[in-house]
Amino acid sequence: MNLIALLIVFVVERFATQLFHLREFHWLDSIIDWSFDHIPTESESLVGRFEKWSGFIPVIILATILVLPVFLIVFSLSDTLFGLPYLILAIIALFLSLGPKHIGKDIDDYCTALETENEDEINKTAETLTEKKLSTDPLERIRGVEEAVCVQANNLLFAVIFWFVLLGPLGAWSYRVIDLIRRRALLNASYDQIGHGTADTIFKPIDQLHGLFTWIPVRLTAIGYAMAGSFEGALSAWRKTENTTAKNQSEHSEELLARVSIGALALQQDEDESICDRGFNGAMAASDLVSRALFIWVVVIAVITLYGWSA
Repeated sequence: MNLIALLIVFVVERFATQLFHLREFHWLDSIIDWSFDHIPTESESLVGRFEKWSGFIPVIILATILVLPVFLIVFSLSDTLFGLPYLILAIIALFLSLGPKHIGKDIDDYCTALETENEDEINKTAETLTEKKLSTDPLERIRGVEEAVCVQANNLLFAVIFWFVLLGPLGAWSYRVIDLIRRRALLNASYDQIGHGTADTIFKPIDQLHGLFTWIPVRLTAIGYAMAGSFEGALSAWRKTENTTAKNQSEHSEELLARVSIGALALQQDEDESICDRGFNGAMAASDLVSRALFIWVVVIAVITLYGWSA
């Protein structure tokens, strides 16, 4: 059932782009913001054996509340009507769990900006892809975009597929809930509207929880990139030890994936290639790498599923 749902969602993704706005879940923003306002500050933290968990408790409660409706629906459906209701739920849950944005559109916007050589638009679309401020150096910006395409593909696509295959609709939606909470916290922090908590009480529990959910998918995605691109370059990058600026497990995993993806791309700049051409070619190469890795994932999932059916 999960394999069928996965294939159907890939078709829907291609032809139903007008439905992508359903995955933004802006109606959840007020709920998440309210929970941030009620995460205890350091002075309000619980004492004793629960002191280290004072920030985790509200986040886990919030995630549980948002996941609970899907759990109840999955539990109630069971094997009714030969699994048809479950299949419909799986398709809906997986489609809504992917995203919330569509990385292909962001890549197209960035490439269009490069073709017009509009510097302001290039910076704007690049920052949309990377979700952070970028260096003014064009080559560093290009590398940042290439890394972001591959890292965001894991956050928006591969990690969702992993948890869907492992736990079905409940797994996919659970991951998306954690990622939605993390993204909302980052957005609020950029506007200094994180509630009355601190970085430790807000970001640390969210990032650590997100890091747990992405640890395995990141490494499987890295393997996919190695198989889809330059295996030697990816393996060399994986083994390479660099001075890391990661503050938590989530950032460490993303740095690893970014490093491996650049190694798998193994791009070289031609002497007659302009900066805009290099940026365009790099973004498209990263997009193609993601597509090839996705194909490998689908083939592996199909083989495992068919083997399970025949066993």
